[in-house]
Amino acid sequence: MTPLSEHLHSLGEWRHLCVDMQCLFFEATPWHVEWMKRVLPLVEEVAGRHAERTVFTRFIPPENASDMPGTWQHYYEKWWMMTRKQLPSGLIELVPSLARLVPPARVFDKATYSPWICGRLHATLAEQGVSTLVISGGETDVCVLAAVLGAIDLGYRVILLTDAVCSGADESHEASLELLGERFSVQLELTETDRFLQCI
Repeated sequence: MTPLSEHLHSLGEWRHLCVDMQCLFFEATPWHVEWMKRVLPLVEEVAGRHAERTVFTRFIPPENASDMPGTWQHYYEKWWMMTRKQLPSGLIELVPSLARLVPPARVFDKATYSPWICGRLHATLAEQGVSTLVISGGETDVCVLAAVLGAIDLGYRVILLTDAVCSGADESHEASLELLGERFSVQLELTETDRFLQCI
């Protein structure tokens, strides 16, 4: 694990990017992530202390599979029960303990794994002079991974809170953390939530 820099005053302008902590994954759905309940208190701690610096993403399924391009149509033909036409609308919301932090926390909706595709999130952060992203949420090996790699491509310094991310698969969770820590160590730092909070 790459140690967190001792000089956190050099973070510059930073935001907590919390990925997809939604009822869709918290409740008993086909996309349920059992670990989410375990990491939620740590996410709550970061977001609660720094709500004005927190941006929550939400993964928003289409109304129908045919609304999506290319292979996303095949994806939602498989997961037809997870389209908005089939889902209770409340399931796309943030878990209640996080939803009540909005505002001052902000919400960014996305239709894909990555939050960077449409460019709006990056444009908003760039306007605010943000240079560092502290990332939590789920899933480590899907949407968190996409968010991290996109942030690195865009030049952000990334701090990934290893005990505040979760996945439905232990092996790929661990493999993703190992990959990120070993291959992207110049642009990314791995640390635990308590250590980060103690240093800022």
